[in-house]
Amino acid sequence: MSLYLGLDSSTQSLTAVVIEVERALRRVVWQASIRFDQHLPQYGTRNGVLAGDDPLVAHSPPLVWADALDTLLAKLSSERAIDLSRLRAVAGSGQQHGSVYLDASAAAVLANLDASRPLVAQIPGIFARETSPIWMDSSTGAECAEIEAAVGGPQALGELTGSKAFERFTGPQIRKFWKSSPDAYARSDRIHLVSSFMATLLAGKHAPIDPGDGAGMNLMDLAGKFWAPAALEATAPGLLAKLPELRESWSIVGPIAPYWVKRHGFSSSTRVVAWSGDNPCSLIGVGLVEPGLVAISLGTSDTLFGYLPYARVDPAAEGHAFGAPTGDYMSLICFKNGSLARERIRERHGLDWAGFSAALRRTRPGNGACVLLPWFEPEITPHVDRAGVRRYGLDEDDADANVRAVIEGQMMTMSNHSRWMGVARKSIYATGGASCNREILRVMADVFDADVYQFEVGNSAALGAALRAFHADEVAAGRQPGWKEVVREFAEPVLESRIVPEASTVRVYRDLQDAYAACERHALGIGEDPAPALRRFGEIHGAK
Repeated sequence: MSLYLGLDSSTQSLTAVVIEVERALRRVVWQASIRFDQHLPQYGTRNGVLAGDDPLVAHSPPLVWADALDTLLAKLSSERAIDLSRLRAVAGSGQQHGSVYLDASAAAVLANLDASRPLVAQIPGIFARETSPIWMDSSTGAECAEIEAAVGGPQALGELTGSKAFERFTGPQIRKFWKSSPDAYARSDRIHLVSSFMATLLAGKHAPIDPGDGAGMNLMDLAGKFWAPAALEATAPGLLAKLPELRESWSIVGPIAPYWVKRHGFSSSTRVVAWSGDNPCSLIGVGLVEPGLVAISLGTSDTLFGYLPYARVDPAAEGHAFGAPTGDYMSLICFKNGSLARERIRERHGLDWAGFSAALRRTRPGNGACVLLPWFEPEITPHVDRAGVRRYGLDEDDADANVRAVIEGQMMTMSNHSRWMGVARKSIYATGGASCNREILRVMADVFDADVYQFEVGNSAALGAALRAFHADEVAAGRQPGWKEVVREFAEPVLESRIVPEASTVRVYRDLQDAYAACERHALGIGEDPAPALRRFGEIHGAK
């Protein structure tokens, strides 16, 4: 019996998935999560993020991720659900873009941890920066403009790195840190991503960054998969020496560190595989290893992504091209107001999730020409600097209409802003926490005019990490398994879960998309009053 562990360090939790892979048997044998707010309240996070005065700033304490790792692996060991001596490899997924700053003492401290003591009791002194800016941070607008200007503009940076400069990307965050705290920047011996930091803890030595997560930094040459000199020079002085090396996703970092062997009973032969970002891992976790399929992850942020055999850059500079764990590429577009927006509407109207679903069932597609732009937080796509919900023809106190409006608004935005990918959208694989809600998926199917499928394992990033661990272990043994074989029986949708679009509703949403786009342009200050477009829609499909 060969076992593989996949971990996902997300914004709000750390999740583990253990899979068993044998010739005649493939199955998930264990899953568990540690939620930061609930299980580790001493770090003072809310939804995994520290409170602050500036709404544009979003930081998390890296110690909470380390504590969660120790806590979750202790749970795995104590429950004795699996024989840890048979765990061949562990890989992981980290929330993309977040950065962790370690000083020169880190290497020695991590190599000599005392297994009798908790991890977090031994590592507070290794950080050159106590908190980590994460993907929700949008405070680096000035730094983005400076980096783009230095390399020849947003289009030039996009062609070089796969994306224009985005506030949440690691490069602009590093530049802001260098400008605001030059002494602390100078003390930073190694600047990790969340993914490579977690792999570093497991291996007891500095781990590399893979091209999937490296592409989310505005620092990597997308085509060549090496650190781009022009981008480094535009970001901060001496940056190359502070970055981990770039290595392919199936690289073995080394054996698991003695700390984990002695403390939790891991085998000393367990391999630590290079971690990747949550989106590249989800690509594997939902089986997008060949062209023609799209996945939508309904999580803290909502993302739409697909496999690409080559790099394709968004001409509107809203989306991204990342490296894929297959060695190829993936396209992705991210919407910040995902689950938090859905939760804000649910909580505002005192609903549980069953009540939320019932509200969707009670209301008509098109919502009587009532539109919501759910920008509860500054938005990534489209670019919105300041939070502020926009309602058109929608009564803020109408619970049912607001529930349908937030879901229709999210799906309209994803559909309208993802056309640049050029990926067929006949089938959509739904994942993430909200993918269990079939009423939400019904709206998805009708807006996209595509069949929607669910998965038995909802933790696609952690599952993808476990499958990457299996693949890397096979490669290290001299075998070269095809990716379709790697994901077989794991990353396959539940055929019985298929939701087929309804032709009559598809027509409603095709008309609504134009009206919704008019509302969006107006809210962004680049379009006329959308009232005529909404009135026309209401005349055809009925207004409230």
